Amino acid sequence: MMRWWIVVGAVNAFLSVGAGAFGAHALKSRLPQDLQVIFETGARYHMYHALALVAVGLFGTVRPSALLESAGWAMLAGIVLFSGSLYALALSGVRVLGAITPLGGLGFLAGWALFAVAAWRSAP
Repeated sequence: MMRWWIVVGAVNAFLSVGAGAFGAHALKSRLPQDLQVIFETGARYHMYHALALVAVGLFGTVRPSALLESAGWAMLAGIVLFSGSLYALALSGVRVLGAITPLGGLGFLAGWALFAVAAWRSAP
């Protein structure tokens, strides 16, 4: 299962680069500056957590644990909810979508906390 997190992280990193390029080039002349910043924030956090998923998978190949699995799922949920809601808000202009964003942030926080506990418990 840990190899799966490496693949999911790599796919999300790919998607994040694509989203960043799309935001920087295709949306630059089409979106107001405030929505461009929102889109860019989504892409940035998407990449951070894509790399974190790769780290979960790599760490899990050495010290697999249920906590790491949970960390991966929490981070993936965070990507979908946080970055996804920011992408949708920026592209649609529907501000109420921003209400979903903090749920993704909670997913990120939970993922990092679980990762930290898993690392702490794995020490010999």
